[in-house]
Amino acid sequence: MSRTARLGDALRSDKTGGLLLIAAAALALIWANSPWGASYESLRHITVGPASWHLDLTLEAWAADALLALFFFIVGNELKQEFVNGQLRDLKKAVVPVVAALCGVIVPAGIFLLFTLGDSEASAGWGIPVATDIAFAIAVLAVVGSRLPAALRLFLLTLAVVDDLIAVLVIAIFYTGGVELWALVALVPVLAAFAYLQRGHGFAASLAASRFPTWIVYLPLIAATWMLMHASGVHATIAGVLLGVLMRTTKHEGETVDPAHRAEFNLRPWAMGMALPVFAFMSAGVAFDGFGAVLTDPVAQGIGLGLVVGKLVGVAGGAWLTTKLVGGHIDPSLSWIDVIGMSQLAGIGFTVSLLITELSYPNNDEMLMHAKAGVFIGSLVAAVLASVVLGVRNAHYRRAGAHKVVDPGFEST
Repeated sequence: MSRTARLGDALRSDKTGGLLLIAAAALALIWANSPWGASYESLRHITVGPASWHLDLTLEAWAADALLALFFFIVGNELKQEFVNGQLRDLKKAVVPVVAALCGVIVPAGIFLLFTLGDSEASAGWGIPVATDIAFAIAVLAVVGSRLPAALRLFLLTLAVVDDLIAVLVIAIFYTGGVELWALVALVPVLAAFAYLQRGHGFAASLAASRFPTWIVYLPLIAATWMLMHASGVHATIAGVLLGVLMRTTKHEGETVDPAHRAEFNLRPWAMGMALPVFAFMSAGVAFDGFGAVLTDPVAQGIGLGLVVGKLVGVAGGAWLTTKLVGGHIDPSLSWIDVIGMSQLAGIGFTVSLLITELSYPNNDEMLMHAKAGVFIGSLVAAVLASVVLGVRNAHYRRAGAHKVVDPGFEST
Protein backbone atom coordinates (compact mmCIF):
# COMPACT_ATOMS: atom_id res chain seq x y z
CA MET A 1 0.00 0.00 0.00
CA SER A 2 1.37 3.42 -0.97
CA ARG A 3 1.93 6.25 1.49
CA THR A 4 -0.96 8.17 -0.06
CA ALA A 5 -3.32 5.22 0.43
CA ARG A 6 -2.17 4.78 4.04
CA LEU A 7 -2.69 8.49 4.69
CA GLY A 8 -6.19 8.32 3.17
CA ASP A 9 -7.11 5.36 5.36
CA ALA A 10 -5.81 7.17 8.45
CA LEU A 11 -7.90 10.25 7.65
CA ARG A 12 -11.04 8.12 7.28
CA SER A 13 -10.65 7.05 10.90
CA ASP A 14 -12.96 8.64 13.46
CA LYS A 15 -10.08 8.99 15.88
CA THR A 16 -7.74 10.74 13.44
CA GLY A 17 -10.38 13.21 12.31
CA GLY A 18 -11.25 14.13 15.88
CA LEU A 19 -7.61 14.57 16.88
CA LEU A 20 -7.00 16.89 13.92
CA LEU A 21 -10.04 18.95 14.96
CA ILE A 22 -8.73 19.22 18.51
CA ALA A 23 -5.25 20.20 17.30
CA ALA A 24 -6.59 22.88 14.96
CA ALA A 25 -8.86 24.37 17.63
CA ALA A 26 -6.06 24.31 20.22
CA LEU A 27 -3.67 26.07 17.82
CA ALA A 28 -6.25 28.77 17.14
CA LEU A 29 -6.90 29.29 20.87
CA ILE A 30 -3.19 29.51 21.67
CA TRP A 31 -2.52 31.94 18.83
CA ALA A 32 -5.55 34.14 19.64
CA ASN A 33 -4.49 34.42 23.28
CA SER A 34 -0.79 34.97 22.58
CA PRO A 35 0.98 38.33 22.17
CA TRP A 36 0.50 37.80 18.43
CA GLY A 37 -3.30 37.50 18.67
CA ALA A 38 -3.81 40.52 16.41
CA SER A 39 -2.11 38.71 13.54
CA TYR A 40 -4.55 35.81 13.96
CA GLU A 41 -7.49 38.21 13.63
CA SER A 42 -5.86 39.82 10.60
CA LEU A 43 -5.44 36.41 8.97
CA ARG A 44 -9.08 35.48 9.52
CA HIS A 45 -10.27 38.72 7.94
CA ILE A 46 -8.18 38.64 4.76
CA THR A 47 -10.64 39.05 1.87
CA VAL A 48 -10.28 36.77 -1.15
CA GLY A 49 -12.42 36.43 -4.27
CA PRO A 50 -14.27 38.56 -6.83
CA ALA A 51 -16.92 41.05 -5.75
CA SER A 52 -19.37 39.67 -8.32
CA TRP A 53 -21.96 37.29 -6.83
CA HIS A 54 -20.74 38.54 -3.42
CA LEU A 55 -17.78 36.17 -3.53
CA ASP A 56 -15.34 38.63 -1.96
CA LEU A 57 -15.33 36.71 1.33
CA THR A 58 -12.94 36.62 4.26
CA LEU A 59 -10.89 33.48 4.83
CA GLU A 60 -13.08 32.77 7.85
CA ALA A 61 -16.20 33.01 5.67
CA TRP A 62 -14.70 30.81 2.95
CA ALA A 63 -13.99 28.17 5.58
CA ALA A 64 -17.54 28.34 6.98
CA ASP A 65 -19.39 28.67 3.66
CA ALA A 66 -17.31 26.64 1.20
CA LEU A 67 -15.05 24.19 3.02
CA LEU A 68 -17.76 23.23 5.49
CA ALA A 69 -20.06 22.47 2.55
CA LEU A 70 -17.84 19.45 1.90
CA PHE A 71 -18.48 18.20 5.43
CA PHE A 72 -22.22 18.78 4.97
CA PHE A 73 -22.06 16.78 1.73
CA ILE A 74 -20.79 13.85 3.82
CA VAL A 75 -23.65 14.49 6.28
CA GLY A 76 -26.25 14.53 3.48
CA ASN A 77 -24.73 11.42 1.97
CA GLU A 78 -24.89 9.59 5.32
CA LEU A 79 -28.50 10.69 5.76
CA LYS A 80 -29.42 9.22 2.38
CA GLN A 81 -27.66 5.96 3.17
CA GLU A 82 -29.33 5.70 6.58
CA PHE A 83 -32.81 6.34 5.14
CA VAL A 84 -32.33 3.89 2.25
CA ASN A 85 -30.21 1.11 3.73
CA GLY A 86 -29.57 1.90 7.40
CA GLN A 87 -31.24 2.23 10.79
CA LEU A 88 -33.60 5.00 9.70
CA ARG A 89 -35.25 2.70 7.14
CA ASP A 90 -36.97 0.69 9.88
CA LEU A 91 -38.96 3.00 12.15
CA LYS A 92 -39.24 0.40 14.90
CA LYS A 93 -35.45 0.15 15.17
CA ALA A 94 -34.88 3.87 14.73
CA VAL A 95 -37.58 5.21 17.05
CA VAL A 96 -35.42 5.33 20.21
CA PRO A 97 -32.44 7.27 18.77
CA VAL A 98 -34.76 9.44 16.66
CA VAL A 99 -36.89 10.52 19.63
CA ALA A 100 -33.74 10.86 21.74
CA ALA A 101 -32.29 13.20 19.11
CA LEU A 102 -35.47 15.29 19.03
CA CYS A 103 -35.53 15.61 22.82
CA GLY A 104 -31.80 16.36 22.69
CA VAL A 105 -32.65 19.40 20.58
CA ILE A 106 -35.68 20.65 22.50
CA VAL A 107 -34.25 20.51 26.03
CA PRO A 108 -30.95 22.38 25.33
CA ALA A 109 -32.82 25.05 23.33
CA GLY A 110 -35.28 25.44 26.20
CA ILE A 111 -32.48 25.83 28.76
CA PHE A 112 -30.79 28.48 26.61
CA LEU A 113 -34.05 30.44 26.18
CA LEU A 114 -34.59 30.40 29.96
CA PHE A 115 -31.21 32.05 30.48
CA THR A 116 -31.77 34.67 27.78
CA LEU A 117 -35.43 35.36 28.52
CA GLY A 118 -36.33 38.98 27.79
CA ASP A 119 -33.28 39.69 25.60
CA SER A 120 -34.30 39.26 21.96
CA GLU A 121 -30.78 39.68 20.62
CA ALA A 122 -29.30 37.11 22.99
CA SER A 123 -32.19 34.69 22.41
CA ALA A 124 -31.29 34.51 18.72
CA GLY A 125 -28.64 31.94 19.65
CA TRP A 126 -31.13 29.29 20.79
CA GLY A 127 -29.92 26.96 18.02
CA ILE A 128 -26.31 26.93 19.24
CA PRO A 129 -26.56 24.15 21.90
CA VAL A 130 -28.82 21.86 19.85
CA ALA A 131 -26.11 20.38 17.61
CA THR A 132 -23.89 17.38 18.32
CA ASP A 133 -20.44 17.34 16.70
CA ILE A 134 -20.43 13.87 15.13
CA ALA A 135 -16.69 13.95 14.36
CA PHE A 136 -15.64 14.89 17.89
CA ALA A 137 -18.16 12.60 19.60
CA ILE A 138 -17.21 9.54 17.57
CA ALA A 139 -13.51 10.35 18.05
CA VAL A 140 -13.87 10.49 21.84
CA LEU A 141 -15.83 7.24 21.78
CA ALA A 142 -13.07 5.63 19.70
CA VAL A 143 -10.39 6.80 22.15
CA VAL A 144 -12.04 5.84 25.47
CA GLY A 145 -14.38 3.04 24.42
CA SER A 146 -12.35 0.40 22.61
CA ARG A 147 -14.29 -2.40 24.33
CA LEU A 148 -17.73 -0.84 24.53
CA PRO A 149 -20.50 -2.67 22.63
CA ALA A 150 -20.63 -1.87 18.92
CA ALA A 151 -24.33 -1.10 19.38
CA LEU A 152 -23.41 2.03 21.34
CA ARG A 153 -21.49 3.47 18.38
CA LEU A 154 -24.41 2.64 16.08
CA PHE A 155 -26.81 4.36 18.51
CA LEU A 156 -24.58 7.45 18.58
CA LEU A 157 -24.25 7.49 14.79
CA THR A 158 -28.02 7.26 14.27
CA LEU A 159 -28.59 9.93 16.92
CA ALA A 160 -25.97 12.20 15.32
CA VAL A 161 -27.37 11.71 11.81
CA VAL A 162 -30.86 12.77 12.96
CA ASP A 163 -29.29 15.58 15.00
CA ASP A 164 -27.44 16.79 11.88
CA LEU A 165 -30.66 16.71 9.87
CA ILE A 166 -32.41 18.84 12.49
CA ALA A 167 -29.43 21.23 12.62
CA VAL A 168 -29.52 21.61 8.83
CA LEU A 169 -33.24 22.44 8.97
CA VAL A 170 -32.65 24.91 11.82
CA ILE A 171 -29.97 26.71 9.80
CA ALA A 172 -32.06 26.73 6.61
CA ILE A 173 -35.27 27.96 8.29
CA PHE A 174 -34.20 30.13 11.21
CA TYR A 175 -30.72 31.40 10.31
CA THR A 176 -31.28 32.49 6.75
CA GLY A 177 -31.62 36.16 5.85
CA GLY A 178 -33.53 37.59 2.90
CA VAL A 179 -34.05 34.91 0.24
CA GLU A 180 -33.44 35.60 -3.45
CA LEU A 181 -36.09 33.50 -5.19
CA TRP A 182 -34.45 33.78 -8.63
CA ALA A 183 -31.40 31.91 -7.33
CA LEU A 184 -33.52 29.12 -5.82
CA VAL A 185 -35.51 28.81 -9.09
CA ALA A 186 -32.25 28.64 -11.08
CA LEU A 187 -31.02 25.98 -8.66
CA VAL A 188 -33.79 23.54 -9.60
CA PRO A 189 -32.54 22.56 -13.10
CA VAL A 190 -28.97 22.31 -11.81
CA LEU A 191 -29.99 19.86 -9.10
CA ALA A 192 -32.21 18.01 -11.59
CA ALA A 193 -29.22 17.56 -13.92
CA PHE A 194 -27.12 16.26 -11.02
CA ALA A 195 -29.89 13.84 -10.00
CA TYR A 196 -30.24 12.63 -13.61
CA LEU A 197 -26.54 11.87 -13.83
CA GLN A 198 -26.79 9.94 -10.56
CA ARG A 199 -29.48 7.67 -12.01
CA GLY A 200 -26.89 6.20 -14.36
CA HIS A 201 -29.25 5.73 -17.34
CA GLY A 202 -29.09 7.00 -20.91
CA PHE A 203 -26.45 9.69 -21.38
CA ALA A 204 -25.28 9.23 -17.81
CA ALA A 205 -24.65 5.51 -18.42
CA SER A 206 -22.78 6.25 -21.65
CA LEU A 207 -20.69 8.85 -19.86
CA ALA A 208 -19.84 6.43 -17.04
CA ALA A 209 -18.91 3.70 -19.54
CA SER A 210 -16.64 6.00 -21.56
CA ARG A 211 -13.14 7.05 -20.64
CA PHE A 212 -14.24 10.67 -20.43
CA PRO A 213 -13.52 12.03 -16.91
CA THR A 214 -16.91 12.40 -15.23
CA TRP A 215 -15.60 15.13 -12.90
CA ILE A 216 -15.51 17.51 -15.89
CA VAL A 217 -19.31 17.23 -16.02
CA TYR A 218 -19.95 17.10 -12.27
CA LEU A 219 -17.63 19.91 -11.19
CA PRO A 220 -19.54 22.73 -12.99
CA LEU A 221 -22.84 21.43 -11.55
CA ILE A 222 -21.37 21.33 -8.04
CA ALA A 223 -19.90 24.84 -8.40
CA ALA A 224 -23.19 26.18 -9.80
CA THR A 225 -25.15 24.59 -6.93
CA TRP A 226 -22.92 26.21 -4.33
CA MET A 227 -22.87 29.63 -6.02
CA LEU A 228 -26.65 29.72 -6.48
CA MET A 229 -27.24 28.64 -2.90
CA HIS A 230 -24.82 31.33 -1.71
CA ALA A 231 -26.55 33.93 -3.88
CA SER A 232 -30.00 32.87 -2.64
CA GLY A 233 -29.27 33.93 0.94
CA VAL A 234 -29.74 30.39 2.28
CA HIS A 235 -26.53 29.30 3.99
CA ALA A 236 -24.24 27.86 1.34
CA THR A 237 -23.48 24.69 3.31
CA ILE A 238 -27.03 23.51 2.51
CA ALA A 239 -25.78 22.99 -1.05
CA GLY A 240 -23.58 20.19 0.26
CA VAL A 241 -26.54 18.56 2.00
CA LEU A 242 -28.70 18.65 -1.13
CA LEU A 243 -25.99 17.13 -3.31
CA GLY A 244 -25.32 14.45 -0.69
CA VAL A 245 -29.00 13.52 -0.47
CA LEU A 246 -29.17 13.17 -4.28
CA MET A 247 -26.36 10.59 -4.39
CA ARG A 248 -27.36 7.13 -5.65
CA THR A 249 -27.00 4.43 -2.97
CA THR A 250 -27.65 1.36 -5.13
CA LYS A 251 -25.20 -0.44 -7.42
CA HIS A 252 -25.84 -0.92 -11.14
CA GLU A 253 -24.65 -3.91 -13.12
CA GLY A 254 -20.90 -3.78 -13.52
CA GLU A 255 -20.35 -1.46 -10.54
CA THR A 256 -18.30 -2.70 -7.61
CA VAL A 257 -19.60 0.05 -5.32
CA ASP A 258 -22.44 2.56 -5.49
CA PRO A 259 -21.69 6.26 -6.11
CA ALA A 260 -22.67 7.31 -2.57
CA HIS A 261 -20.12 5.04 -0.90
CA ARG A 262 -17.49 5.77 -3.55
CA ALA A 263 -17.89 9.53 -3.07
CA GLU A 264 -17.72 9.19 0.71
CA PHE A 265 -14.63 7.00 0.46
CA ASN A 266 -12.87 9.52 -1.78
CA LEU A 267 -14.00 12.74 -0.09
CA ARG A 268 -13.98 11.85 3.60
CA PRO A 269 -10.18 12.27 3.93
CA TRP A 270 -10.52 15.80 2.52
CA ALA A 271 -13.43 16.60 4.82
CA MET A 272 -11.76 15.22 7.96
CA GLY A 273 -8.18 16.13 7.10
CA MET A 274 -8.70 19.58 5.59
CA ALA A 275 -12.22 21.07 5.66
CA LEU A 276 -13.07 20.53 9.33
CA PRO A 277 -9.62 21.39 10.78
CA VAL A 278 -9.38 24.58 8.69
CA PHE A 279 -12.89 25.61 9.74
CA ALA A 280 -12.02 24.88 13.37
CA PHE A 281 -8.82 26.90 13.08
CA MET A 282 -10.60 29.87 11.53
CA SER A 283 -13.51 29.83 13.99
CA ALA A 284 -12.04 28.68 17.30
CA GLY A 285 -9.74 31.62 18.07
CA VAL A 286 -11.50 33.17 21.06
CA ALA A 287 -9.45 35.64 23.10
CA PHE A 288 -10.29 35.04 26.77
CA ASP A 289 -9.60 38.57 27.96
CA GLY A 290 -12.31 38.50 30.64
CA PHE A 291 -12.93 34.93 31.74
CA GLY A 292 -15.09 36.03 34.65
CA ALA A 293 -17.33 38.01 32.30
CA VAL A 294 -17.80 34.88 30.20
CA LEU A 295 -18.84 32.73 33.15
CA THR A 296 -21.46 35.27 34.26
CA ASP A 297 -22.83 35.98 30.77
CA PRO A 298 -26.34 34.50 30.22
CA VAL A 299 -25.49 33.52 26.63
CA ALA A 300 -22.41 31.53 27.66
CA GLN A 301 -24.25 30.01 30.63
CA GLY A 302 -27.21 28.98 28.47
CA ILE A 303 -24.96 27.38 25.89
CA GLY A 304 -22.75 25.62 28.42
CA LEU A 305 -25.60 24.20 30.48
CA GLY A 306 -27.57 23.43 27.33
CA LEU A 307 -24.73 21.25 26.07
CA VAL A 308 -23.77 19.64 29.38
CA VAL A 309 -27.15 19.25 31.09
CA GLY A 310 -29.64 19.72 28.26
CA LYS A 311 -28.16 17.09 25.98
CA LEU A 312 -27.80 14.57 28.81
CA VAL A 313 -31.37 15.03 30.04
CA GLY A 314 -32.86 15.34 26.56
CA VAL A 315 -31.15 12.36 24.92
CA ALA A 316 -31.21 9.93 27.87
CA GLY A 317 -34.66 11.05 28.99
CA GLY A 318 -36.07 10.86 25.46
CA ALA A 319 -34.66 7.36 25.00
CA TRP A 320 -36.05 6.18 28.34
CA LEU A 321 -39.50 7.65 27.72
CA THR A 322 -39.63 6.03 24.28
CA THR A 323 -38.99 2.59 25.77
CA LYS A 324 -41.71 3.16 28.38
CA LEU A 325 -44.40 4.87 26.30
CA VAL A 326 -44.20 3.64 22.71
CA GLY A 327 -42.60 0.22 22.97
CA GLY A 328 -39.14 1.12 21.73
CA HIS A 329 -36.11 -0.72 23.01
CA ILE A 330 -32.36 -0.35 23.19
CA ASP A 331 -29.98 -3.07 22.03
CA PRO A 332 -29.76 -5.93 24.56
CA SER A 333 -25.97 -5.54 24.74
CA LEU A 334 -26.36 -2.03 26.22
CA SER A 335 -27.17 -0.95 29.74
CA TRP A 336 -28.73 2.38 30.63
CA ILE A 337 -25.48 3.66 32.11
CA ASP A 338 -23.94 3.16 28.64
CA VAL A 339 -26.73 5.24 27.14
CA ILE A 340 -26.21 7.94 29.80
CA GLY A 341 -22.51 8.15 28.97
CA MET A 342 -23.30 8.35 25.27
CA SER A 343 -25.93 11.03 25.97
CA GLN A 344 -23.32 13.12 27.75
CA LEU A 345 -21.05 12.63 24.76
CA ALA A 346 -23.78 14.19 22.59
CA GLY A 347 -23.09 17.44 24.47
CA ILE A 348 -19.97 18.00 22.37
CA GLY A 349 -21.29 20.67 20.03
CA PHE A 350 -18.23 22.08 18.36
CA THR A 351 -18.45 22.35 14.55
CA VAL A 352 -22.11 23.10 13.82
CA SER A 353 -22.51 24.99 17.11
CA LEU A 354 -19.71 27.38 16.09
CA LEU A 355 -21.33 27.80 12.68
CA ILE A 356 -24.71 28.70 14.22
CA THR A 357 -22.88 31.03 16.64
CA GLU A 358 -21.47 32.95 13.68
CA LEU A 359 -24.96 33.17 12.16
CA SER A 360 -26.61 34.20 15.45
CA TYR A 361 -24.47 37.22 16.40
CA PRO A 362 -22.95 38.69 13.22
CA ASN A 363 -23.10 42.25 14.54
CA ASN A 364 -22.20 41.82 18.22
CA ASP A 365 -18.57 40.87 18.72
CA GLU A 366 -18.79 40.60 22.51
CA MET A 367 -21.82 38.31 22.41
CA LEU A 368 -20.18 36.30 19.63
CA MET A 369 -17.02 35.75 21.67
CA HIS A 370 -18.97 34.83 24.81
CA ALA A 371 -21.09 32.40 22.81
CA LYS A 372 -18.01 30.73 21.34
CA ALA A 373 -16.50 30.49 24.82
CA GLY A 374 -19.72 28.83 26.00
CA VAL A 375 -19.42 26.28 23.18
CA PHE A 376 -15.83 25.50 24.12
CA ILE A 377 -16.45 25.22 27.84
CA GLY A 378 -19.66 23.22 27.48
CA SER A 379 -18.16 20.85 24.90
CA LEU A 380 -15.03 20.33 27.00
CA VAL A 381 -16.99 19.59 30.19
CA ALA A 382 -19.33 17.23 28.30
CA ALA A 383 -16.35 15.41 26.77
CA VAL A 384 -14.62 15.00 30.14
CA LEU A 385 -17.75 13.77 31.95
CA ALA A 386 -18.59 11.38 29.13
CA SER A 387 -15.01 10.08 29.07
CA VAL A 388 -15.20 9.32 32.79
CA VAL A 389 -18.48 7.40 32.51
CA LEU A 390 -17.57 5.56 29.32
CA GLY A 391 -14.05 4.89 30.59
CA VAL A 392 -15.48 3.14 33.65
CA ARG A 393 -17.84 1.15 31.44
CA ASN A 394 -14.99 0.31 29.09
CA ALA A 395 -13.01 -1.11 32.03
CA HIS A 396 -16.09 -3.12 33.04
CA TYR A 397 -16.38 -4.68 29.59
CA ARG A 398 -12.64 -5.36 29.50
CA ARG A 399 -12.88 -7.26 32.80
CA ALA A 400 -15.86 -9.14 31.42
CA GLY A 401 -13.73 -10.25 28.46
CA ALA A 402 -15.61 -8.28 25.81
CA HIS A 403 -14.10 -8.29 22.35
CA LYS A 404 -12.26 -5.17 21.25
CA VAL A 405 -14.29 -2.91 18.97
CA VAL A 406 -11.98 -1.54 16.29
CA ASP A 407 -12.62 1.83 14.66
CA PRO A 408 -14.33 0.58 11.49
CA GLY A 409 -13.21 3.36 9.15
CA PHE A 410 -13.99 2.61 5.50
CA GLU A 411 -12.98 -0.32 3.39
CA SER A 412 -11.12 0.36 0.18
CA THR A 413 -13.20 0.42 -2.97
